[in-house]
Amino acid sequence: QVQFVESGGGLVEPGGSLSLSCAASGRLFRIYVMGWYRQVPGKQRELVASITSVGSTNYATSVRGRFTISRDSAKNTVYLQMNSLKPEDTASYYCNMYPPLDSWGQGTQVTVSS
Repeated sequence: QVQFVESGGGLVEPGGSLSLSCAASGRLFRIYVMGWYRQVPGKQRELVASITSVGSTNYATSVRGRFTISRDSAKNTVYLQMNSLKPEDTASYYCNMYPPLDSWGQGTQVTVSS
């Protein structure tokens, strides 16, 4: 069973940056397509970025040009660098495979506010 542990969230002012990390279990991590998702209470979880096993990336329109997803397969870790943060980026952020498994980690809260 694959498990995910997200970290790196926090409170940041608009225009600021945060870097999220996700440690994943599973010896086949290197072949997974991985994604970062976010969820606001009362709304559906949305995919914000994904990365294939060879490093091809895709981004939601709302974050393209501001967020960067990357991975280190030797460390079973996927990252999300978030720059130029906006209040509307406030959410709980999760990583999972793409398409996602039914099991999710605890997520990490990102709050963008002055």
